[in-house]
Amino acid sequence: MRLEKAMALLELARALAGSAEGMTLDEMAQLAGVDRRTAERMRDRLMDMFPQMEAVPDPPTKRFRIPAGLDGFMQAPSTHELAALGSAAQELETQGSAVRAAALRGLEAKVLSALRAPVRRRMAPDLEALLQAEAIAVQAGPRPFEDEAVLGAIREALTAGRALGFRYAGGSSPGRAREVIPYGLLFGRSNYLVAAEGEGARPRNWRLDRIEDVEVLARPALRPVEFSLQAYADQSFGIYQDDTEDVMLRISARASDSVKRWRFHVGQVVEPQPDGSVTVAFRASGMRELAWHLFTWGADVEVLAPERLRRLLVDQLRQALAMHAETAAE
Repeated sequence: MRLEKAMALLELARALAGSAEGMTLDEMAQLAGVDRRTAERMRDRLMDMFPQMEAVPDPPTKRFRIPAGLDGFMQAPSTHELAALGSAAQELETQGSAVRAAALRGLEAKVLSALRAPVRRRMAPDLEALLQAEAIAVQAGPRPFEDEAVLGAIREALTAGRALGFRYAGGSSPGRAREVIPYGLLFGRSNYLVAAEGEGARPRNWRLDRIEDVEVLARPALRPVEFSLQAYADQSFGIYQDDTEDVMLRISARASDSVKRWRFHVGQVVEPQPDGSVTVAFRASGMRELAWHLFTWGADVEVLAPERLRRLLVDQLRQALAMHAETAAE
């Protein structure tokens, strides 16, 4: 029990040292999973342990932080943390995400180089065993495009609040020069720049592998303060953004156990039915991508709404049947 309390204090100290603006007592209580009174006692204990800890006025409350950071003894990573870092880098490498994989490998090298030699030697056998015992299951799909120059220019524009210029080898006018306001990056099976072409325009997705001759422009360009990249991404079933619709699916009783552990959408509502089936409801765009996914459920899924999704699925089935029915009958 004493060890658990010590670990909780250390985790809180790391959070306070890693926060530029500091944390309120309520935020400290939430992080530690304790009530406010216990958080106050933990704060007082940390003040005894770290005299450099400071209170920053933030009316009507205060924020606390450890401005000078923690020493190496307090920050030494565990074997499991290093293994997780190595696995994450390996997964990105396997997916073809070379730029982000290189960044993680660089971080891994820095962490290892900061460890004392006896600590590295002690951790090495366990770390090697963990990495050999974990593998990445490679799934079929497009290899994400990551070009260091393209990503570097986009990130520079985002951090500097500048417009971005490039030629886009896609859309209705392939090769036309574009000037956009960058909103953010979406990483997945394909990687996209989220940006608006002109003030007041709706953001759209631009595939990174179709962006050429990219440059950061001198013109200031800031995304709207109310824009949330995560909320934007959550609107769609996958990547494609179009009209948002209410979706209702019925999953058969045979597959009901699987769907309870499956996430179609971050905002889904799953309701068991008297016959053992399950309905899944959510609001999203990207009906074509959803139709492609529903093929994997076979006869265990029924589209209750919207009608457009049902028509898309039927059209896809007809096209597949027209392509393969004759040769399958031979």
